[in-house]
Amino acid sequence: MMSENRESPTPQPDAPVLPESTDRDGPPMWRELATARWGGGRAGSVLGLVVLGIAVAFSGYQAYTALSLSLDSYLHRVIHLMFVLVLVFLVRPAAKGAWARRPPMAVVDLLLMCTALVVSLYPVVFFGDIVTRIGAPTTLDLTMGAIAIVLLLEACRRTIGLFMSVLVAAFMVYAWVGPLLPDTFAHRGYTFQRIVYHTYLFQEGIYGLPLGVAATFVFVFILFGALLQKTGGGNFFVGLAYCFTGRYTGGPAKGAVVGSAFMGSVSGSAIANTVTSGAFTIPLMKRVGYKPHEAGGVEAAASTGGQVLPPIMGAGAFIMAERLGVPYVDIVKVAIIPALMYFAVVFVFVDILARKRGIGGLPPEQLPRLRTTLAAGYHFLAPFILLITLLLMYVTPLRAGLYAIALLFIVAMLRAASRLDWRDIGEVFVLAARNTLGVSVATAVAGIIVGMVGLTGLGLALSSVMLSVAGGSLLATLAMIALASLVLGLGLPVTAAYIVLIVLAGPALEDLGVALIVAHMIVYWFSQDSNVTPPVALAAFSASGIAGSDPMRTGVSAWKFAKGLYLIPLLMAYSPLLLNGTPAEVAWAAASGMVALVAAAVALEGFMRRRTLLVERIGFTIAAVLVFHPDFWTDAAGVALAAVLFAVQFLGEKTAIEAPFEPDSTAVRSPA
Repeated sequence: MMSENRESPTPQPDAPVLPESTDRDGPPMWRELATARWGGGRAGSVLGLVVLGIAVAFSGYQAYTALSLSLDSYLHRVIHLMFVLVLVFLVRPAAKGAWARRPPMAVVDLLLMCTALVVSLYPVVFFGDIVTRIGAPTTLDLTMGAIAIVLLLEACRRTIGLFMSVLVAAFMVYAWVGPLLPDTFAHRGYTFQRIVYHTYLFQEGIYGLPLGVAATFVFVFILFGALLQKTGGGNFFVGLAYCFTGRYTGGPAKGAVVGSAFMGSVSGSAIANTVTSGAFTIPLMKRVGYKPHEAGGVEAAASTGGQVLPPIMGAGAFIMAERLGVPYVDIVKVAIIPALMYFAVVFVFVDILARKRGIGGLPPEQLPRLRTTLAAGYHFLAPFILLITLLLMYVTPLRAGLYAIALLFIVAMLRAASRLDWRDIGEVFVLAARNTLGVSVATAVAGIIVGMVGLTGLGLALSSVMLSVAGGSLLATLAMIALASLVLGLGLPVTAAYIVLIVLAGPALEDLGVALIVAHMIVYWFSQDSNVTPPVALAAFSASGIAGSDPMRTGVSAWKFAKGLYLIPLLMAYSPLLLNGTPAEVAWAAASGMVALVAAAVALEGFMRRRTLLVERIGFTIAAVLVFHPDFWTDAAGVALAAVLFAVQFLGEKTAIEAPFEPDSTAVRSPA
């Protein structure tokens, strides 16, 4: 990105205090990826160019198919995954350590790349023959299928982890040994040949709907996020957030919440958002008085919230729309209120901590000026406005995303500060390809699980067991689903966790009378918890690296700030929060629910305007429980009790538990 700031690295007094989005002095990203895997020297340089070529071809193929829409959906998914597998074996080593770079391992990876090409091109080249003999696979069909499954499991191990590869294998074994299982989970069993055929040559296995969504909608928005990051749009939105929030109590943390919300809704990954926006927001929060683990926790919780915030939610939201058979904009509409409530809760936690620490806002001279910030980046607003407008006009997300990308590229190239040269454009493609690997591999292996669940009827069996154990209680069933989500989150990314959980637990919620879209949204929210819930809190652990804090303490802080992921689904289940009621009912559900969430935050933190007494803390807890109970009168009683307690807090003397923190006025000037 060509920027005047590179020539004058010292921020001007009226300039936004923001980091540079790129470092043009370092090696290009494609060379870094190749060097990390293959070592330096001529080999690293040559393979770096190979990575660049594949990434450009990958993005070009995706753009072509998105515009033409003429390729069979099965073939499109096959070719998409072919690019992904080749890149995985090219840039992701088999293991950590120098031995993974030795010639024997390099030869193995090159063979795996070639094999991935063969098993992917096979159904493309012989598509007509495969269709004509459907139901009667040849030995070659099954051989190619078995190899494809093994390759995908190895790619999964490299990109996601061993846990998910073992889990997928366990589901396939379950389909094989069905007659040997207890009656509750027993089924007739399927042969090895049937399992391989169903997984490889059906649209209910590897190349099923989850991968189809990743190969279309998700890739487009990952590319959009990569282009926004490279042109400096991410810095603009963070700066804009600080313009609005930086002067208030705990302003830097509130700016992190708003800025991460902006970026999280387009990055496609809570982890990616944490490490990009967190590189600026976390040091600034620390400098004004937040403890390192708190700063990391705030950023992780805010970045996770970006995955539930319209207009561009996480990959699971696109899958949800496809599974429900509704336009994506319908998902956006019902998701708006809960998402805003989530960020409001994070805001409350941030405000409480600031009051407890005596942390004020940033001094005026250290704040980015709104006029200067808008003048530097107002052109980045146009693609967002276009995107939202097109979605509201029921234009498909694929088309809307492409038009937004085109407009973003045009407006970025019109201004010197955001203009891209050829190297930058290449890095956009490489960044998009790299960010796609985990999502595409996860959805492909999740497709195997979905296929095995459909083949064996496991979803209905598990639903019956859950209803029996929960005794028909919706609350107990929700608790079991939340626990299952936490367990799955130990090894599955959020999109895969959502896919697996909805096919296993969704029927149980439907049997209890929960509307289909509500059931999907509840599971989607629960599936986000692996980013912020110990013992595996991936976004929080990423934030701890930037904050220099203990990973587990950061995870606990993120889990606390992200309480909305557990509480708001309860409101979805028991109230018309998802627009499934009259306007008055929805407004009451949102207002009373927000009161309950704030009461729960105060009860958990033990502070509001001053330290809460034990009786006040108990009162806030009771108020929250009353509101969560599905009855108007208990809601009203909970709201009234919370109002009284809030009044007591605000009428009392304002205090801070710790001495007010004096920010380092020199340190805040240049957070980069």
